[in-house]
Amino acid sequence: MRRKTSLVLLALAVFFAALSPLLRWYAFPRLAKIPANQYQDMVLEAKNATLIDYGSMTAKKVPEVTIVQTLKGNVEASEKIEKTVGKDVVVWDGLSYVVGPDGRMVSEIPERYIFDAHTQAPVHAPGEMVDGDPVKRTGIEFKWPFLTEKRDYEYFDAQTRTTNPIHYRGTQTFRGVEVYYFEQTIPWTKVPFPKTMPVKGITPETVAKTGTTRWYTTVRKFWVEPLTGAPVYGEEIHKEELRGGTLLGGREKVTAFAGHVKMREDYIEHTVDLVKSNRTLVLLMTSYLPWGFLTLGVLLLALALWLEARSRRPAPEKVDTPEPVTA
Repeated sequence: MRRKTSLVLLALAVFFAALSPLLRWYAFPRLAKIPANQYQDMVLEAKNATLIDYGSMTAKKVPEVTIVQTLKGNVEASEKIEKTVGKDVVVWDGLSYVVGPDGRMVSEIPERYIFDAHTQAPVHAPGEMVDGDPVKRTGIEFKWPFLTEKRDYEYFDAQTRTTNPIHYRGTQTFRGVEVYYFEQTIPWTKVPFPKTMPVKGITPETVAKTGTTRWYTTVRKFWVEPLTGAPVYGEEIHKEELRGGTLLGGREKVTAFAGHVKMREDYIEHTVDLVKSNRTLVLLMTSYLPWGFLTLGVLLLALALWLEARSRRPAPEKVDTPEPVTA
């Protein structure tokens, strides 16, 4: 009976020991993915910013500029693209909407970002765009891969439509979560005017006829939770200028926008809570269950060997006790 039990325990030990690396290296990369129907929004603020007054074409100090960013999963578009590329794809329709202190729109830039649901690598398909302009992204945008590494990544900048390195600058703790800090600097670059302008009747084409151009630079900062690859916090030191042309009345340049853009506090708290819960799920598949199964396999193996050893131990010999001699 002991021998049968030891064989069963041995089989279970082999099963759990084999399941441990399979769960970590085979199941996790296939099961961990961004849902196609995900929706998220984010509100950022730039306090005491500089903003252009298009009426007088001068830069003025304002108490606050608000940026609302939304990302909406387009399930219909992702299913259509999946049929052509043969893998799980996510399509995010994004919008960056900038509002001045008076509540009026300063700019709005739509995007369509198409990427691999598992690796977050860009997937090139019809419809990929920034502000209506077709683009072919390289590098990541918005989200880092699961199990982010301590290294530099390529990050796509929507304003310049270019990909540039974003550098790993160290490990920090943010609101009780261990994060990797990344930073990217985009030097002054000529960029197109938004298709939707804040002044009625003015279009990028009419501005182009004046000879005035738009320039942009930013220092982009992200604090990324490495297991989920999700940024828990972000900032930008953002500057835009209008340069040259008759629109400026002979002036060399005018600041269109300058400010230190930061996430609003309530969105920081929500993001940290969400990342903490998702982090537990990733830990379950990459650490808790694999190590638990491996430990269980070792314990079952030890128990099986112990029972096997006991079953092979020879039984004690029976010694005949002599009958007592009676007179």
